[in-house]
Amino acid sequence: MATQNVTAQIVDELNELPLEQQREVLAFARSLISQSKGVKGASLLGFAGSISPEELAQMQQAIEEGCERIDADEW
Repeated sequence: MATQNVTAQIVDELNELPLEQQREVLAFARSLISQSKGVKGASLLGFAGSISPEELAQMQQAIEEGCERIDADEW
């Protein structure tokens, strides 16, 4: 589906909403934009090596012990 087609469909749907709901949609769209902003990987390089090998081993062990397991009694 082409971007212009999606945009036109969104506008058509927005035109059907009352003003207050249009404002809610606008706020939601703005929140999506702000969520998509991130940090460039290069700016994280300063953190490389800041976790000790011992701490990394503890993290790996915790992940292996606690992840991808289902607790049937949880629900």
